Amino acid sequence: MITNRFVVKILKILPPLLLGGVILYWMYRDFDFCRIGDVMRNEMDWTWMLLSLPFGFTAQMFRGMRWSQLLEPIGEQSRRSVRIHAVLLSYASSLVIPRVGEFARCGILKTYDAVSFPKALGTVVTERAVDFALMMMMTAITFFSQLPIFFDFFSKTGTRVDDIFGMFSLTGWLVTAICGVAALILLYYLFKYVSVYRKVKDVFRGLWQGVMSVRRVRNLPRFILFTMGIWGSYFLHYYLTFFCFDFTAELGWDCALVTFVVGSIAVIVPTPNGAGPWHFAVKTMLILYGVADERALYFVLIVHSLQTLLVVALGVYAWVALSFQKKRENISINN
Repeated sequence: MITNRFVVKILKILPPLLLGGVILYWMYRDFDFCRIGDVMRNEMDWTWMLLSLPFGFTAQMFRGMRWSQLLEPIGEQSRRSVRIHAVLLSYASSLVIPRVGEFARCGILKTYDAVSFPKALGTVVTERAVDFALMMMMTAITFFSQLPIFFDFFSKTGTRVDDIFGMFSLTGWLVTAICGVAALILLYYLFKYVSVYRKVKDVFRGLWQGVMSVRRVRNLPRFILFTMGIWGSYFLHYYLTFFCFDFTAELGWDCALVTFVVGSIAVIVPTPNGAGPWHFAVKTMLILYGVADERALYFVLIVHSLQTLLVVALGVYAWVALSFQKKRENISINN
């Protein structure tokens, strides 16, 4: 017998998968997948890919270490290993249901280190607000720093802004609109979820304490250093992949920064690891920088697939590691 709870779970999983699947199908409908194997064997420098992968781990390690600075001001403590494993597992679980990882990692801290779930969730909200503010700063800096390049591109090619808009088909604009609507729907449900918590005074108090924990961070330079470590690792995790291919190796850090920012914004759309929106956004910007359409597709498909496999591998590792972790109720730990 199908229960309402089962239907709700299906409705949480299917729409993100369908959205990502539709975008990917549209992008790769005429793509020769047989060429991928040849590109990976003969046209790709795996040294740079292997060098980039550790930064996918260090980003989450810094995130787990920074988390303690938001938990301490509200009287909560946890083991460093538990926090890092919780973060790793959260990203893997979000591949199944987008954004569920934020709640999963708070549940892990509650299970293993008896950390208040509402307070932990509040610190995650704070953490995301900090990351969002930094991303907006990066977006503004990138946009204004790249204006001369865009103007130079326009002057040399005789391309006008309205011509660029004309480069995208009706389907392309439709995909962009769908991504925008999906992001708005996600924000709506997030606010709706928080509003449910507000009905319970004690839970809301814990959530609010977690949100405001950033005001009482004891070592602000350390917090900033961890934050820079997170985003520096994210960027290197992506930028080093440019050197895997001849057609992106010469594009430079400025193109990498633009595509990194655009891709980071695209993953706000609730699909597994940004599949679909990330491909579309990064591919579009690479084309603007002169990369051929087919080669841009090779890049986004290979890079995103390998980085997603890393997320899965780290999630499996964290799950195994946590299975050997002892649960504690009273802890006093060196963070």
